[in-house]
Amino acid sequence: MKNVYRHTDRGFEKLVSVSIAILGNSITFIIALCLVLFWLSNKEFYTQDIHDSIGDVILGVAFLSLFIIQKSFNRFSASIHLKVNELLASHEPAKNAVINVEAKTEHEINELSKEYTELAEKLKADENVKSSPTSPTSPALPDTSPL
Repeated sequence: MKNVYRHTDRGFEKLVSVSIAILGNSITFIIALCLVLFWLSNKEFYTQDIHDSIGDVILGVAFLSLFIIQKSFNRFSASIHLKVNELLASHEPAKNAVINVEAKTEHEINELSKEYTELAEKLKADENVKSSPTSPTSPALPDTSPL
């Protein structure tokens, strides 16, 4: 059963990746724009009453907005990935496992997320131990703040 789920999940991820690539493409937007213009220039469009015509125009604008938003999100996402990859590459102790994480499967991303959550909890616990007043490693300092 796990293999079926994993196979289905990988197939769905591939489908989503292809869909994102197609929807964010400039050629797809041009095709969609031609389709909307064809519908608006169609004789049947002019024979409708005004309410149906307004609804069709709104639908056409929303349809085209989908492609514009997807294109801008793809560009934004790619730039963020490049910036994060540059930061990770420039920081020597950083783990290379998170470089190009956008190319990993959802399962691999969840595993990395769990690993970093555990690391954050461990660091928080270590910080709590160091900041406790009874800890021999951190002597209690007098409060010298002016307030």
